[in-house]
Amino acid sequence: MAKKAETKPPKGTRDFLPVDLRRREHVVGVIKRIYEAHGFQPLETPTFERLETLLGKYGEEGDQLVFKVLHRGQPLVDGIRQAGQHLLEPGAVVVGRSGETAPAAEKLLADMGLRYDLTVPLARVVAEYQGKLPPVWKRYQIQPVWRADTPGKGRFREFYQCDVDVVGSNSPLVEADVISAVAECLRELGFKDFEIRLNHRGLLRAFVEHSGIPLALESAAIVAVDKLDKVGREGVTAELGAKGISAESAEKLLGLVLGERPIAELKQALAGHEGGQKALAELETVLGLVRSTPAQEHLVFNATLARGLGYYTGCIFEIAVKDLAGSLGGGGRYDGLIGMFSGKDVPACGFSIGLERILVVMEERGMFPGQLGAVDVVVAADKDVDGAAGQLQVAAQLRQAGLRVDLNVRSASPGALRKAADESGVPCVVFVGADLGVVKAWHKQVPGPESSVSISDLAQWIRSR
Repeated sequence: MAKKAETKPPKGTRDFLPVDLRRREHVVGVIKRIYEAHGFQPLETPTFERLETLLGKYGEEGDQLVFKVLHRGQPLVDGIRQAGQHLLEPGAVVVGRSGETAPAAEKLLADMGLRYDLTVPLARVVAEYQGKLPPVWKRYQIQPVWRADTPGKGRFREFYQCDVDVVGSNSPLVEADVISAVAECLRELGFKDFEIRLNHRGLLRAFVEHSGIPLALESAAIVAVDKLDKVGREGVTAELGAKGISAESAEKLLGLVLGERPIAELKQALAGHEGGQKALAELETVLGLVRSTPAQEHLVFNATLARGLGYYTGCIFEIAVKDLAGSLGGGGRYDGLIGMFSGKDVPACGFSIGLERILVVMEERGMFPGQLGAVDVVVAADKDVDGAAGQLQVAAQLRQAGLRVDLNVRSASPGALRKAADESGVPCVVFVGADLGVVKAWHKQVPGPESSVSISDLAQWIRSR
């Protein structure tokens, strides 16, 4: 006998069995309904993008997590041949994953990458279809993305994001709109204890400058601060030092970020810093606007929030849930990203919900409705007759009446069928005999084993219970 093949899915990915898919469909259905209620229109983009589309948008660490797709056919052969020649050239290296150097010939082998997020593809679409889209475009997108990351609890290499974005407006109403939509999704799904934390990239920039950190190290400092919830203050301090930031500047930066000061105090601390004052004013405006939405009790200012991706320019936000490491989603304003494709700046702001983490938390907390997607009735043949044709006829009639119907295809006693249906969450079993005018029906809400029901009344009899 041949050796058993490895059947587990690749690390960081999953198979979704029926109960898993039903739960995913339930959550996606709620999110989609609320996004559309807020006026967002659907969009889908390809699984893979050109590498030049993806790279240079997420920051150094993000770029290292892009899954690359090899050239196909002859170009790959040519690339390998050129790579072999290139390896002989002294000093020809590029930075690879985890900061190690790799042959620059890697660029000869890959020209595409799997979609890393849904925001960069949106920016490409807006640039491609200039003049064909509304001046202010509200879109939602629910698709999988891929990251060459280390898998962990609620953290996968393949996962779904559920994005809402508004393109073409500088108005703070945009921030309020996307925050409100996301808060409404979470409330509808049953979350009550979540926070939507709000900060501003301009404020973080002001903190960095006020701390005496050189502008060239701004991105490195923000990426380090973004890891506070993972590595703590000591870990961030160590990373700041490794990036060349002095201990004095690192301490000053963390004192501002972790000071838990209200906006009024920060205005005094950053007196005279134009960018910092502008950011604080924008934060106050958004906080004021959101008071008129269902998100009002969930939105809080949090100076520790950094969001490591490199394209954010204004307000940033993230969803925090008690007892969960990491976030359920995040987003912010990214007014410069579309201009990298179109050649002109287009304001944009969005929020992304991480589907996988929501599903993990909902399962742990028992938040799913019972028996999602279960069928309404099983149609079986009476044990004393060959009722296959009758089964099909009755099943077709019930389906035409709008019921979800399964056919029993195994031999089992009526008692066993009733028990199996009950355990599977199916409330009704219909037994078809020789007389197709009348059937025997069991329903978990009706006392006794079975009832005789006219076939013409059967659908209504099932529904009424």
